[in-house]
Amino acid sequence: MLRFVFARVGMAVPTLLLVSIAVFVLVRMIPGDPAQLLLGDLADPDSLADMRQRMGLDKSVFQQFVIWFGNLLTGDLGSSITTGQDVTALVSSRFLISAQVVLAAVLFAALVAVPAGIIAAWRQNGVTDLFLIGTATLLVSIPTFWLGLLMLLLFGVKLSWLPVVGYVPFSQDAMGAVLYLLMPIATLFLHEIGILIRMSRASTLEVLRLDYVTHARAKGLSERAVLTRHVFRNSFGPTWTLIGLVLGNLLGGIAVVETVFTIPGLGRLLVDSIYQRDYPVIQGCLLFVAVTYVLVNLAVDLLYPLFDPKVTAE
Repeated sequence: MLRFVFARVGMAVPTLLLVSIAVFVLVRMIPGDPAQLLLGDLADPDSLADMRQRMGLDKSVFQQFVIWFGNLLTGDLGSSITTGQDVTALVSSRFLISAQVVLAAVLFAALVAVPAGIIAAWRQNGVTDLFLIGTATLLVSIPTFWLGLLMLLLFGVKLSWLPVVGYVPFSQDAMGAVLYLLMPIATLFLHEIGILIRMSRASTLEVLRLDYVTHARAKGLSERAVLTRHVFRNSFGPTWTLIGLVLGNLLGGIAVVETVFTIPGLGRLLVDSIYQRDYPVIQGCLLFVAVTYVLVNLAVDLLYPLFDPKVTAE
């Protein structure tokens, strides 16, 4: 087990190194001058030069990378150009907000989608199967921002059941926080449930055709016993892998939903930082997303033997 963990971590190190280089270069390719944005269009050349020097932008790109990467190795992501806040603390606090939405949405989607996919495969080509697959296809086809706007219009504006915009921390008002997060969670839940249902159905269909399932039925086991004892564990592996990928993707790509519902999460921070040309925050957000994605997939690999009896850590 330890050898497997060290091997996976060793593979992640060059990946993160390449990601850090790519992030640094791509951020520097964003049009616009942070010093110009801070001082305004009427700033004189001397003020701009002084501001660029204070921000470290007067050095070459290679020198900037060496300084940034050296600080990164000590855990220092720098300070925000626009607010002066510590990037590590800022990104961590915003990530916790995004994690609340993503983890809840993926958890509920998995709890509903996996049984639904198994039932759809069990009732292949029947009314239940067609209904579930049709619903899943429809949900996957609707963009999350459009689904979020529809929910805002229905539950926020027309029915006035839920608050339209804003966010309240759980530390201040637990019930208020739940009300503000219901629609964002529901939006991601409805979108991801379609993806997971189709994967669960496809993997279950593959297992249902195997000989040992036929043998289990021939022994007189009930369909419920066949599905729970023999089919579920052997078909859940691919779905578990997809859950890990979905979780990693959502943690990095939740910006659209956070923008629609004005949630101050990591995605919203990244979008705002791009508009402000806040290089340290952009680099911190993207690097944090990459590290999270690697860690999530590492956890999925380590837990895979628990859900698929054919796979071991060895």
